[in-house]
Amino acid sequence: QLQLVQSGGGLVQPGRSLRLSCAASGSTPHYSTLHYYVVGWFRQAPGKEREGVSCLSIRYGTTYYANSVKGRFTISRDDAGRTVWLHLDNLTPEDTGVYYCAARAEATVSNMCDISFFNYWGQGSQVTVSA
Repeated sequence: QLQLVQSGGGLVQPGRSLRLSCAASGSTPHYSTLHYYVVGWFRQAPGKEREGVSCLSIRYGTTYYANSVKGRFTISRDDAGRTVWLHLDNLTPEDTGVYYCAARAEATVSNMCDISFFNYWGQGSQVTVSA
């Protein structure tokens, strides 16, 4: 069983930066690497639906960014395919919310960051952007 463990988050002032991490773990080698998965970052702001922020195909290197974060957030991974990071730059109060990392098996879909396809989830990290 693939498990995702998140770290990072916290309180930050507008214009500052933050980094979130998502590490894979499991009882077998297959579940200790993300090489065969698409990993995504989703956030849920107060009173709003959970939305896809950024997604990355570990195998092919393709990425997706929501228009609201394009040019400010960056998704990346380590060479071993164990950890995925989300770098959040030039943060605004509208970025406030609970950020979740998630994973799904690699497959061809219309939208690689469609939340309905993700079946493994991290515990969530609170990000609060406030002066």
